[in-house]
Amino acid sequence: MKNKTVLFIYLGFSFLYLAITALEQEEMSRLMKPFLLPFLLIAVYVSEKFKTKSTLLIALTFSWIGDIVLLFANKGELYFIIGLVAFLISHVFYIVLFNQQAVTASISNKISFGAGIGLILLYFFGMITTLGPKLGPLTVPVIVYAVVISSMLYFALKGSYQWAKIPYQSVLIGAILFIASDSILAFNKFYQAIPFASFLIMVTYLAAQYGIVWGILNLNQKK
Repeated sequence: MKNKTVLFIYLGFSFLYLAITALEQEEMSRLMKPFLLPFLLIAVYVSEKFKTKSTLLIALTFSWIGDIVLLFANKGELYFIIGLVAFLISHVFYIVLFNQQAVTASISNKISFGAGIGLILLYFFGMITTLGPKLGPLTVPVIVYAVVISSMLYFALKGSYQWAKIPYQSVLIGAILFIASDSILAFNKFYQAIPFASFLIMVTYLAAQYGIVWGILNLNQKK
């Protein structure tokens, strides 16, 4: 299938990008970054039509806009805020996307589901407590962003119990990796410098986007 070929190219290009990032070839990695997500956009676009295809394309498009805008974050706080808004919108569309998937089962294991919700709440309050004093004028935007990404993870968790089985629970893992990427970025920017932050942010981010896309395509493929 065409989308499998494009997804394979995305993985190869991502590995090349990550290798260049690990070698701290900053200029080269900056040039390559805008060309990463278009492979996922193409993979979704050439896939067979399914109900939530347009929602997934919109979510990826806003992530791509965020990628490009954040390349200029060192030029001023405004670029960081615009990038934050782009990713915020992307996460909102991921929430919509997860809610639009067909429900085929009820939540049978309420104990593990409740434990998952508890971990999400623990993450949210831990992030706010740790970063809150460091955020300054960005306190409200970052808290709003934390609410949205935590909600995105909740709906991915809920879907993992209610959707048809997805190999490796890739959508849930993708959502977890997305939060990991955002958290590393936030800690590195507001709390303290993290060694190899750029590499860690991007390896979790690229894997997250792939996991979500691959999972949604698998969930909606015609039998």
